[in-house]
Parts: sequence; C-alpha cells; structure tokens
Amino acid sequence: MFLVKKDISTLIKILLIIGFGYFFWLMLKITLEYIPFNPNVSFLMIKQTEVTERSEYLWFFYTHVYTSIFVLLAGFLAIIRKNFGIKNFHRNAGKIYIFLILLLAVPSGIYMGIFANGGFLSKLSFFILGCLWWFTTFKAYQLARHKKFSEHKQWMWRSFALAVSAITLRMWKVFIVYLFHPNPMDVYQIIAWLGWIPNILLIEYLIAKKHL
Repeated sequence: MFLVKKDISTLIKILLIIGFGYFFWLMLKITLEYIPFNPNVSFLMIKQTEVTERSEYLWFFYTHVYTSIFVLLAGFLAIIRKNFGIKNFHRNAGKIYIFLILLLAVPSGIYMGIFANGGFLSKLSFFILGCLWWFTTFKAYQLARHKKFSEHKQWMWRSFALAVSAITLRMWKVFIVYLFHPNPMDVYQIIAWLGWIPNILLIEYLIAKKHL
C-alpha cells in the first residue's frame, strides 16, 4: 500500500513538472510581449480606459506581470524540493517566492482585480483569490519559521495551486471559447472562478489522501 501511494505521488510530480514546464513557457512568451513597456499590446488593448484615466494602473499591471513570472518559477523550484547542488537553494527560492507574493504580486493583483472585466462577480473572485493567495503564502512562511516543515509543505502547495491560476485561467478560457463561443463578459465571469477553485480543490484532495 505504501509503495502504491509513493508511486502515485511520484507520477503526480512528474506530470506536474512536464505540464508546468510547457505552460510556464507560454506564460513567459506572454510576459515578453510587455517588454519593453508597451501599453498597446495583448491584454492592455482592452484596458485602455484604465491605462488613459488612471496613471497608476500601468505600474500595478507591470508589477503584477513581471513579478508573477518569477513567482511561478521560484515557487516551482522551491516546491519540488531540490537544491540542484547549490547550498540552501530550496530555502532561498522559497524566500523569493514568498517575498514577491506578499509584497508585490498579491497587492498589485488585488488592485487589478478591482478593474477586472466581467463586472462584480469577476471582481469578487479576484479579490477572494488575492486574499487566499496572500494568506496561504503567509501561513507557509510562518510554519517554516517554526520548523513545522510537513505542514509548511502542504501550505506551499495550496499557495502554488493559487499561483498557477494565472495558467489555468487561460487554459479554461481557450477551452470554453472554443467549445461554447459565449459572450466575452460571460467568459470573464466563468474563468475568474474556474481559474482557481478547481486548483485548490484538487490540492485539498491530494493532501487529504496524503499524496502530497
């Protein structure tokens, strides 16, 4: 029985590594579209009202976009618990992940959520997502400081499940638009919730089954 659980856990990690690598590359390509600063590409093309009327919007946007790509990479490297021959690599990657989320990625993300497309439901989802992401990350940080590493690991998984909502949100968008061709505003309302709720439910299931 122990071997079966271990094999399942190993398989899950392998699939996560492969899947994450592919979708991280796609996210990186999206991020590079905004380098150098360009307010007339991709997502910003549909946010011109905010861009022109709110001088701070671009600062929050670029902060969120630029830090999120490093959050994903640092979180992934920390969570696979490898040091790659570098002393304290896991710990330092985790510190970068936590610092970027608590001080930059979440605050800027919540601000952007205030102006999310899709109306109140979308805004509410992104606000809840931001609060949960901040809390799970801070909880993981606290547990690490108290050397409760088993619980720390589980909370890091929860935090990372919310972090990859940036990826899963886009996956759901492609899937829903391709199959159902809904109204654009309806799409935003749906993917705002689908981007993170299935992620956290899956992680809670795997934690409950002791696969993580």
